[in-house]
Amino acid sequence: MSEEDAPAPVTILLVEDDEVIRRSVTLALERYGYRVVSAGDGLTGLELFREGRHDLLLLDVMLPGLDGIGLCRRIRETSMDPVLMMSARGDALDVVSGLEAGADDYVVKPVDTAVLVARIRSLLRRAVYTPAAASATAPPAADRGRPERSGADGRALLVFGDLTVDTAGLEVSLAGRPVALAPTELRLLLEFAAHPGTVLDRQTLLRNVWDYGWDGDSRVVDLCVQRLRKKIGAARVETVRGFGYKLRR
Repeated sequence: MSEEDAPAPVTILLVEDDEVIRRSVTLALERYGYRVVSAGDGLTGLELFREGRHDLLLLDVMLPGLDGIGLCRRIRETSMDPVLMMSARGDALDVVSGLEAGADDYVVKPVDTAVLVARIRSLLRRAVYTPAAASATAPPAADRGRPERSGADGRALLVFGDLTVDTAGLEVSLAGRPVALAPTELRLLLEFAAHPGTVLDRQTLLRNVWDYGWDGDSRVVDLCVQRLRKKIGAARVETVRGFGYKLRR
């Protein structure tokens, strides 16, 4: 393969005010083949985000000028790119605020490089979720127990009241209007849509949606469910206390 044919390296926008951490994380990620663009404050990070294309954003929570929470909110106004937050304290308020602002996942500093790279790879896989992968997760039609109809191009659509999910085109509409979902929100909805009426516990969702087995903080699931509810209707995803969540048929 010629250099012209080689795929472009994955570009990560790192926004971290601590120069030592910024340099060490940059060097670590570059050893794994990532291209890193970095900034030391939130406003500069926002400028870099607007000026270039990035495959993933790695944001510290505590930033001068515009903090990581505010930066994430600004990014989510125009982009559904994967966002991974870094928190020095692992404080519950930091975690919740970051996830509510639209982040897909978080890590606590100091973070092991292998853990950070694993989270990045997981987020990137979600961001390139393919129709083939989506259809592979769904059980045969006879076992689904969910209504289907064909779209104008003959593709099967999953219909739940006024909510329509195109698992091939990876498009979602509510009452005929398109719904913009971040990659993690889309994968979460597809997981629910593949098992309508079935209660899915948090560990199952972490394994199937977040793409890793993790016995720690399950707030990423709860906060992502909250964001999904805001976009498709609060009553659409039901909480089964002590067990998990399910999509109403």
